[in-house]
Amino acid sequence: MALLRNLGTTLEMIKWEHSVFALPFALAGAMLAASGWPNWRKLFWIVVCMVTARSAAMAFNRWADAHLDAANPRTAARAIPAGILSRRFVAGFTVVMSLCFLLAAAQLNRETLLLSPVVLLVLLLYSYTKRFTRWSHLVLGLALGIAPSAAWIAIRGTLDPRIVVLTAAVLFWVGGFDVLYSCQDMAHDREAGLNSIPETWGIQAAFWIARAMHLIMLGLLVWLLRLFALNAIAWMGVAAVGILLLYEHLIISPTDLRRLNAAFFTMNGIISMVFFFFVAAALLLHHAGH
Repeated sequence: MALLRNLGTTLEMIKWEHSVFALPFALAGAMLAASGWPNWRKLFWIVVCMVTARSAAMAFNRWADAHLDAANPRTAARAIPAGILSRRFVAGFTVVMSLCFLLAAAQLNRETLLLSPVVLLVLLLYSYTKRFTRWSHLVLGLALGIAPSAAWIAIRGTLDPRIVVLTAAVLFWVGGFDVLYSCQDMAHDREAGLNSIPETWGIQAAFWIARAMHLIMLGLLVWLLRLFALNAIAWMGVAAVGILLLYEHLIISPTDLRRLNAAFFTMNGIISMVFFFFVAAALLLHHAGH
């Protein structure tokens, strides 16, 4: 019973429902690789890989940052600093999720199995990057951005340079919203000796850098559509993503971060799902027309 309670607390701690951020991009990568719906078995194992890898990364992040979280009023109530979960239990959960990820990768093909430890290394290394670089936001972006390229390899067994454009788009998308999210920790980061873009250049500059990253993301999505010669439906999807990003930037400002959680969690989940929906529709309708 205690184990189940701890497991429930762990899932709450790692916000496992936020797997929705990167998962639609992974599914888009899989569909682009298959030029339509991929094999259902492969699709299942890609989803398992995504959920387990993210769970391992988030749990490890909470384990690695436990003492930093305890010193930050915003995060002091998290499970480890609040004494609800032990570091040992969270470390064990991380190991189990990592092994499940490696096992799921082995179900796909030889290439995904060989590359899975590299992916895991990137995901876990992110937790330490704030200690030595202000560009940790882009490392987080890479951690999520790997998803579409990894899904492509899972389907085809090789890597096409075209899908790397989607990886780069996700990198700048996540990097941009992580810059905004870290604005609320600027004072704490300075005090704790942690690095971030807001800590280095201030909130005003951070907002401009986040806007630039999101413009780069939109540019990369346009390039992606051209590389894959996708139809007007996919272009509508990119336009929708642009409108949602604009809205995200309009509901917060350097002097008002109150709606940051709405921008970060709700809007970004919607953005990834909208992109996937339009790309999937474009591929399936194109396929149906032939």
